[in-house]
Amino acid sequence: MTTVLTDAIVTRISGPVVAAKGLEGARMFDVVRIGEMGLVGEIIRLEGNTAQIQVYEDTTGLKPGEKIVNTNRPLSMQLGPGLLTSIYDGIQRPLDILREESGDFISRGKMIPALDQKKKWDFIPVKKKGEQVVPGEIIGEVQETPLIKHKIMIPHNVSGELVDISEGQFTVNDNVASVKNSKTTDIGLSSWWTVRTPRPVLRKLPPEEPLITGQRVIDTFFPMAKGGTGAIPGPFGSGKTVIQQQLAKWADSEIIVYIGCGERGNEMCDVLTSFPKLIDPKSKRPLMERTILVANTSNMPVAAREASIYTGITMGEYYRDMGYGVALMADSTSRWAEALREISGRLEEMPGEEGYPAYLGRRLAEFYERSGKSILISPEERQGSLSLIGAVSPPGGDFSEPVSQNTLRVTRVFWALDANLANRRHFPAINWLTSYSLYVDDLADWYKSNISKDWIDLRKEALELLQKESELQEIVQLVGYDALPEPEKGVLDTARSIREDYLQQSAFDEVDTYTSIQKQYKMLQIILEFGRLEADAIKKGITAANASSLTSRGMIPKMKWTKEDQLEQLVNDIKSKMKQEFDNLSKEISN
Repeated sequence: MTTVLTDAIVTRISGPVVAAKGLEGARMFDVVRIGEMGLVGEIIRLEGNTAQIQVYEDTTGLKPGEKIVNTNRPLSMQLGPGLLTSIYDGIQRPLDILREESGDFISRGKMIPALDQKKKWDFIPVKKKGEQVVPGEIIGEVQETPLIKHKIMIPHNVSGELVDISEGQFTVNDNVASVKNSKTTDIGLSSWWTVRTPRPVLRKLPPEEPLITGQRVIDTFFPMAKGGTGAIPGPFGSGKTVIQQQLAKWADSEIIVYIGCGERGNEMCDVLTSFPKLIDPKSKRPLMERTILVANTSNMPVAAREASIYTGITMGEYYRDMGYGVALMADSTSRWAEALREISGRLEEMPGEEGYPAYLGRRLAEFYERSGKSILISPEERQGSLSLIGAVSPPGGDFSEPVSQNTLRVTRVFWALDANLANRRHFPAINWLTSYSLYVDDLADWYKSNISKDWIDLRKEALELLQKESELQEIVQLVGYDALPEPEKGVLDTARSIREDYLQQSAFDEVDTYTSIQKQYKMLQIILEFGRLEADAIKKGITAANASSLTSRGMIPKMKWTKEDQLEQLVNDIKSKMKQEFDNLSKEISN
């Protein structure tokens, strides 16, 4: 329903922020249409009958005195079959349809339904007429894509007796069921939800299961839990986008939501052209069949950039409520924060640190708090998870700036990208000395039960070796490698093997792009076992140079290029060769 406020007119225009008067009866966050072009905006401040409106489109040509239409509803989105495979802008307008209707440049004031209003979907009921239903309960299914069944759920404010339910083909606006309580409510294939309101859950579960990504530096050293939160800060060219694409492709989640928030147009273009071509490694079908893309480039209006984060996470919560594991990538929250800063400045609010609004930390916390592995509102206590991974682009790689610091306060995983590592062609360029994960202790029992009891000990041993290598490198720069005692040379050799043969991983190699957690354990075990044997041999008088020239040492790098079904044979060959060669060295010393 829309209401034309005849007395509501534009009084002042300041970039994406418009002042208006005559808005009696309007509420905070109501969506309005402005001027002859019908620009879409949202009320963000009310003082009596005057309002400040953030406009989601370019305000060029708008002039004071133009009329305003109030839709009497907050920024909401239609949720239903057809979301998957779609590419939206920041306010859920389908970009492919927009391009067909307005060309390569989006026409202002053009609102297109987010879902195809004419396509018919096959609805199969799982409940029968006469049954009692409660909020969140699944009443039927639609095969949205070959990979994903779309669950049709009872809305959160509806319960009662299912007085009617039909099987057949329906559009997203057709009613498929009716629920009677004090009144009769029709249930359709789609529903509406306010994007700034989190969808409710029954309760959140502790983070006890890892989100397996197949990226060794992440899964082994800095794991993230399903339903967890992570931050990827890094300077330009350090590989943020490639890592997020890897996570989208390989993370142990059924649904992927990728938000390109304020990134450069060429970078988003690369994502939009490459994602539809990616093949899901597990099903061998297009990855887009379980993916939603939200694209809001740096040259699009900043207000829509601010809204894009909420658009994406609302769709993520919707699929979580169906019982799916959802992984959401936001690239990047720095650009989102810049949009907040610009709008705050136009509103003449008191600035905080570096000009960001004082409520920056609260807004970031509200966003990341919508994550979690949850028991959903349903009688069978259905479980779903929503994992949030936000990229941060600190100017000059300075992690002390406000967006990075406020993000670190609310996220429990910190994958610090290092430009020096990227320049040395070490990818993923995650710095193992400055990164951390606060989920390690929570996930320890899972690793012990599903991988090995000594997994945590191996991880700790490898990190200690890398830390010791960092300390020794400072000495090497002063006195040179040759001046080091043999035991320290052995430490450097083992740490180099961890870096080059384990942490370095190619996203473009068919085998190395993904490593199962079982393969990771075997690889790390072999590398550390060789390091222990080398350390023992050095104590007996063997030089580090002799140990590093052994044939078994040259076999270790082959592990990451070896397919999973052939790894066991290679591991056994390396083990027997190691034992044989170190035994021979010991005999030579003793003789």
